[in-house]
Amino acid sequence: MILYRPVGEQELALIRESGYTAFPPRLPEQPIFYPVLNEQYAAEIAGKWNTKDPVSGFKGYVTRFEVDDGFLSRYEVQTVGRSYHQEYWIPAGDLTEFNRHIIGKIDVIQTIKGG
Repeated sequence: MILYRPVGEQELALIRESGYTAFPPRLPEQPIFYPVLNEQYAAEIAGKWNTKDPVSGFKGYVTRFEVDDGFLSRYEVQTVGRSYHQEYWIPAGDLTEFNRHIIGKIDVIQTIKGG
């Protein structure tokens, strides 16, 4: 399955360090990892949050990556707003295993700059 994730400058640097093969561990105050199911939703998040955040460098990036369907089958899709606001809720403790099920590389497909 193709998934998307909006990230800021710091998270992208850590993804780059992994060779574009893994997302970094969650911070203690971030118990859930939220990959989303469509590019439109990821771009909305990046534009509304990352571009207003100095820690994100006032930039948002949309990443696209593929994850093994069999692994994702243990999680339910969550709709959290409009019908296209769909995401998976991956517990932080499952992120290392999630990363092992990424197929290929994590691609940066959009850069959104804030003001």
